[in-house]
Amino acid sequence: MQIQGHFELQFEAVRDAFAALFDDPQERGAGLCVQIGGETVLDLWAGTCDKEGTEAWHTDTILNLFSCTKTFTAVAVLQLVAEGKLALDAPVARYWPQFAAADKAQITVRQLLCHRAGLPALRESLPPEALYQWQTMTDALAAEAPWWEPGTAHGYAAITYGWLVGELLRRADGRGPGDAIVARVARPLGLDFHVGLADEEFHRVAHIARGKGNTGDEAAKRLLTVTMREPLAMSTRAFTNPPSILTSTNKPEWRRMQQPAANGHGNARSLAGFYSGLLDGSLLESELLAELTREHSQGQDLTLLTPTRFGLGCMLDQPQLANATFGLGPRAFGHPGAGGSVGFADPERNVAFGFVTNTLGPYILMDPRAQRLARALGDCL
Repeated sequence: MQIQGHFELQFEAVRDAFAALFDDPQERGAGLCVQIGGETVLDLWAGTCDKEGTEAWHTDTILNLFSCTKTFTAVAVLQLVAEGKLALDAPVARYWPQFAAADKAQITVRQLLCHRAGLPALRESLPPEALYQWQTMTDALAAEAPWWEPGTAHGYAAITYGWLVGELLRRADGRGPGDAIVARVARPLGLDFHVGLADEEFHRVAHIARGKGNTGDEAAKRLLTVTMREPLAMSTRAFTNPPSILTSTNKPEWRRMQQPAANGHGNARSLAGFYSGLLDGSLLESELLAELTREHSQGQDLTLLTPTRFGLGCMLDQPQLANATFGLGPRAFGHPGAGGSVGFADPERNVAFGFVTNTLGPYILMDPRAQRLARALGDCL
């Protein structure tokens, strides 16, 4: 496999670990970017980006980053907090009056950001096209009753996060949520990152497909079992209502929409650049960065059915749990995306890390491919 890009010699072992990913004949394409103290020490890509596996992955290939998007969204919200346009402990209904329905008047902005609001899923079945109808989705969530008493537990809002936090963003910023995120977070740092992709960029988007034959870890199997056997369970509804959630990544209407939980498009470089921007203070003042990265939720996740640990819109490291560690320092924070892509920062080593793949793995939290690369990096430092 031809590995493109560049790396500093100190990190040759990481380059070799990246090359080794392609020993698996199912591996389609991937990218890796690592910045230390804002300096790029590795920027690699390889494999193919199209459905047929004939077109090489290019330096400017981008792909759907799924939930890696959530931290970008949270940072845009925290910038609005810094400007006094939102307050973390204010009720959401202050900014979105309709949200007070069904005993939600006390739910705070903070609870939305750290998955404690009790709204990871919708009970009433929606048609597939509802996924692309912003008003339909925000109206449904405004009317929804929480699945547990807000603030008492946490459950990952895999896709509803985008409408909940995105509607807050839209109301406080005055732009579409994706436009606000890109203007606030991506453009100032020169990141090739989009939430709501222009049609003229479609030609460089990698086609995403699942790997076959790997059933994943215990957490993945547990969630799959519930999804198959219990159609009305909260965890099932979180991923299958609207039913188009899991099948839309390659569709034009998915790329175009501004769904800031799951449809950010970018590359490994944009992930590493974003986390460098957090580490160097370009995006948030230290006080708000501390809020972003402080533990807000920890323990059994009512949606994912595995222990998770969250700050505000970012996942915090759980070094003792194989499926929940980024693979570097215990203070690492960031966010994995469905199927294997991940961006994170390790503040102790001043490392910003981005890994992307268009071969979806079956894991719920961290993909072992990214963890192997992060551990190889740690060995070089």
